[in-house]
Amino acid sequence: MARIAVDLTALRRSRDLRLLTIGQACSSLGTQAALVALPYQVYVETDSPLLVGLIGAVELVPNVLGSLLGGAWADRVDRRRLMLAAQAVLTLVAVLLVVLSALGAAHVAALFVLAAALAASGAVVNVTRAAAVPALSGPYLRSALAINFSVAQLASIVGPGGGGLLISLAGVEAVYLLDAVAFALVLALAVPIRPLPPTDADAEHPPIARSIAEGLRFVAANRALLGSFVIDLAAMTFAMPRALFPVLALTVYDAGASGTGLLYASVSAGAVLAAVTTGWLERARWLGRITIVSVVVWGAAIALVGIAPSLWWAAALLALAGAADSVSAVCRSVINQVVTPEHLRGRMSSVFMLVVTSGPRLGDLRSGLAGSLLPVTAAVASGGLLCLAAVAVIAVAFPQLARYDSEREEARLRAAA
Repeated sequence: MARIAVDLTALRRSRDLRLLTIGQACSSLGTQAALVALPYQVYVETDSPLLVGLIGAVELVPNVLGSLLGGAWADRVDRRRLMLAAQAVLTLVAVLLVVLSALGAAHVAALFVLAAALAASGAVVNVTRAAAVPALSGPYLRSALAINFSVAQLASIVGPGGGGLLISLAGVEAVYLLDAVAFALVLALAVPIRPLPPTDADAEHPPIARSIAEGLRFVAANRALLGSFVIDLAAMTFAMPRALFPVLALTVYDAGASGTGLLYASVSAGAVLAAVTTGWLERARWLGRITIVSVVVWGAAIALVGIAPSLWWAAALLALAGAADSVSAVCRSVINQVVTPEHLRGRMSSVFMLVVTSGPRLGDLRSGLAGSLLPVTAAVASGGLLCLAAVAVIAVAFPQLARYDSEREEARLRAAA
């Protein structure tokens, strides 16, 4: 079991990493609960799969700007202070959702505006947190990344499942209240973390636009790194059907809010089970090849969801997809952090988070459009098939991803140090 279970040494050795990880769990809990509440509220009010999918489109530009600006800021200011400021904005938005929903004033336009604000501030928090992990984990980077992913996915199980149940018992305003409390707790946990100033704090930084461009050039120049981003973006854009979960639950399986929560939670359940057993990845050498195989499993599982005969079959296939995505995410995170110098980690993390958060939102838009033109089951299955086709193209276009050798890369870094 020691060879399979994720190594917890990083948490035992670093108090600040423990605080950051607990804060990440709380933040993920609030965010994932909102992912159920917002589309469910929009669908109930409008009966429109297209408007549900448009939530992702509305969040896209704020997410892009928040990620890029957050990455540039994270490389030039104290990362702890930046996390505190962005988390305060998240908390305020959650409070506004509570108030508007309780007063019956949460119209679709207001929900879209607040969803955009959540996306922008959440992007800054995610980028800054990701850039802070290597400094707090010391020599235990792989295990720290696996732990952070595991905890976030565990919160993602509680968030959607609990969110769907809470909606059925007390309404969406209760979910938004849970978000506000969770986000406020993250603020309290971040205060004791030691300052995290940039390594070149005394250097003169270029303008923000030039700084962002420097980070983008670095990503574009490393083909293995770029390939890891492109394959995840393709997987999420083509085969992330979460915008259709409310439609599946309500119209195909007649399962209501609790069924919606189950579909969301199933992906995360598979992901966390895989993530807590990623000890074997500590010794894996060909991380790019593992990533490619994992995305193939993801696409195939999503395609089969489209023909699943029952809610529980769909949930099982989504759990398998989530497990594959978890393995892919840990591999990609290790590749990204290992090949990136410390002074560029904020900007690289901004691209990583941009891909991670924008991909599902593009998937929401694709799924919403497909769901408005096709039967919902066909809309889901077609996404999985498109993902499989995209993987074949990406494997040919980015052979450096399959050739990525972690042993050789880490030896190069040790020699450079």
